[in-house]
Amino acid sequence: MNAPRPAEPTAASASATADPKAAPAPLSDAPSVRAETEEPSGRERLLGLVQRQGVLAVLLAVILVASLLYPSFASLDNARGVTAQASFLAIVALGMTLVIITGGIDLSVGSVFALGGVLAAWASPWGLLPALLVPLLVCGAIGLVNGLLIGRAGLAPFIVTLATLLGARGLLLAFTDEGATTYLVPKGSAFAWLGGGTVWGFGIPVLIALALFGLGGLLLQRTSFGQGLFAVGGSSDAATLMGLPVARTKVLVYTLSGLLAGLAGALNAARLTSGVTILGVGMELDAISAVVIGGTLLIGGAGSVSGTLWGVLLLAVIQNLINQIGSLNSSYQSVVSGGFLVVVVVAQRYLARGRRST
Repeated sequence: MNAPRPAEPTAASASATADPKAAPAPLSDAPSVRAETEEPSGRERLLGLVQRQGVLAVLLAVILVASLLYPSFASLDNARGVTAQASFLAIVALGMTLVIITGGIDLSVGSVFALGGVLAAWASPWGLLPALLVPLLVCGAIGLVNGLLIGRAGLAPFIVTLATLLGARGLLLAFTDEGATTYLVPKGSAFAWLGGGTVWGFGIPVLIALALFGLGGLLLQRTSFGQGLFAVGGSSDAATLMGLPVARTKVLVYTLSGLLAGLAGALNAARLTSGVTILGVGMELDAISAVVIGGTLLIGGAGSVSGTLWGVLLLAVIQNLINQIGSLNSSYQSVVSGGFLVVVVVAQRYLARGRRST
């Protein structure tokens, strides 16, 4: 009689007799994916806060030191003067912030600012509405041209806005007969009050600038359009793959930049009660400096309007402090501003490296 054949090993018995070393690792030892979703560390949050709002700490420190050295610096009248002077640059820098967040640049804002002031003064005898609408329409059209050439045609922002800088300045000179004609704003008019009037002791342009910055903050942080600006600045190709309207976004931000520069020029003309042709030279560099000092990255993709506001105020406080010293002329402001700009750019690079290493 044949002996019974041994039973075939089942899957259960095979797994039971298998080498324990060959068994798969327990689930708890598997590579974790929490690093991809966990919240930023405390060090990373601190570095990000310093990168975004470090300029505010510097501004407060400068104000404290200046107040201790020069008692007149801390007076309410001086604060009103500083904020009034800074309000026009602030409005221009707000538009520049939106442009730089998208990874662009707008070199035309200084010439557009001057052109807006002359056009507003020219139209002011017809009333408040024409004095505002004419510069806004013309300057907005210049911004629209910038946006179409950059967003739709794909041209370099530096070249396009440099061309419109020259074009706007040439249009300004042609409109004023090479600067020989100066248009005056009627004194006592509603438009003149818009530039020189006060509410709660502060100038109307200051309140307009603050309102615009509030709207700008809401635009960036609370709307899909604002979040799209950061995406476009981070990577235009990635934003396109995400389905974002990259070209339309660029057209809109350059148009807004032109509108804000024209508005600032109009308010400045109302304050001076005349359209001064020599204004705005180098203003684009001041606006870029304020934006970068405020923590917005020149490569795009990161920034805030609050940081830009602190950057504008820091530049204005430095200028006022130089005036308080008396023995220094205004050219030292450019030296100090340039030094701040270099320090901020270097600090931004090291802060960015620190955040990547965490």
